[in-house]
Amino acid sequence: MNTPSNPVQTATAAMRMRNDPRIAQAKQLITQAMADHAGELTDVRPADDALVADYQAWLDRAAAPRGGPTIWPYLSSGLGNGPYVELADGSVKLDFIGGIGVHGMGHSHETIVDAAIDAAIEDTVMQGNLQQNPASVVMAEKLIQLASATGAPLAHCMLSTSGAMANENALKLALHDRSPADRIIAFDNAFAGRSLALAAVTDRPNYRSGLPLTLDVDYLPFLDPDHPERSTRWAVDELQRLLKRHPGRYAAFWAEPIAGEGGYYPGSHEFFAALCQPLRDAGIPIIFDEIQTFSRTSCPFAFQHYQLESFADIVTVGKITQVCATLYRADFKPDAPILSQTFTGSTASIATGIATLDALEQAGCYGQDGENMKRHHYFARQLQSLADKYPGKISGPFGEGMMIAFTPGGGSFDEAKSLMDQMYQAGLLGFVCGSAPTRLRFLPPPATTTPQHIDAAVALLDRCLADWTPPAPQDA
Repeated sequence: MNTPSNPVQTATAAMRMRNDPRIAQAKQLITQAMADHAGELTDVRPADDALVADYQAWLDRAAAPRGGPTIWPYLSSGLGNGPYVELADGSVKLDFIGGIGVHGMGHSHETIVDAAIDAAIEDTVMQGNLQQNPASVVMAEKLIQLASATGAPLAHCMLSTSGAMANENALKLALHDRSPADRIIAFDNAFAGRSLALAAVTDRPNYRSGLPLTLDVDYLPFLDPDHPERSTRWAVDELQRLLKRHPGRYAAFWAEPIAGEGGYYPGSHEFFAALCQPLRDAGIPIIFDEIQTFSRTSCPFAFQHYQLESFADIVTVGKITQVCATLYRADFKPDAPILSQTFTGSTASIATGIATLDALEQAGCYGQDGENMKRHHYFARQLQSLADKYPGKISGPFGEGMMIAFTPGGGSFDEAKSLMDQMYQAGLLGFVCGSAPTRLRFLPPPATTTPQHIDAAVALLDRCLADWTPPAPQDA
């Protein structure tokens, strides 16, 4: 683990081990071997017939403990090359969903492997409440530095093992600060996670079917890009109605700057500022959920992309950062031990997260003319061309930055799943999001996606659309 040097550290046995030339040689050999074999994976290809039966047996074994099949018949071979990934049946897919935004460097990137090897020789496999190493400090400092670089007063950072845990910690901070207030305001189509509390915030009734309702949540309409002024007025009017109906009862406002699971709806500065100012005036904490949006716009954080720094009280990140985190202002520091976890993250997750943060900056992802925005415009133009070519089969594009989506057919779930499955068979990975309409989304790896990768994805989608017949609507 690369850590700042000082006389104490350079004297430790661990530092001498890390600097042992045998370690460097071993890493070099691994990197070269990986590059030699990953270099074969430069295009999609079908499964190897000799591996299909064995692969199906693995899928059957995977289904047994789960109680049902996996969402896709996907089991990785353990090797990839940027956005290309090889499966254990020998097929190669163009992975434009990346585990729903997890693989920001794509697959088998040498920087990530190098960091993971460093982590593998650490004594601490899982870091947490009692056992940490300097990487935890570095990761927290980096996230705070990125968040505060444009003025957001975020002073503290709590690492955690999952986005759900980061969001739970955010809720706890707000509820603790505003006690006895216990209601939450969120947006229509919000997705916060699948724990009991977060299922209550998530605007999907089927996600909390049979579960007790742990929080009272009220919902605001989100920005309508076709009618921004009217939808902003409606949202502000509804907010004022709620504040009058439940005075002093709201503990937090929960907002994804860009709706993720809910359908890839972008916000705007004007829309959020119109809501956040009365919330600030009422003393209600503002939580920005950036589990999916982090690193995918013109700035590391989407709240920065929309110039909302002054409203950021609590912010969560995850997915692409490998380890997740809750950042918060100093005045939200709790006066009771409500934030404590046996595990805050694996050493490998923290190490690869640090490497990812560095790589995103080095790749020039950020800025109004940065790679994220350039690739968005390039991809959006290509998707618009397909929408023009196949009227009625595809509409859009939607989203912001390296979050981009389109609506198949009339926007039913069955249509989206049908096209998603056809794309999978053709070698292109995307995934559903939203409801009424249901869309297909792409989350290409920001640090490694090239225009050539986008061209390849569009060509595959073009072939799928040419052959795709939307399924007939299901009877209600």
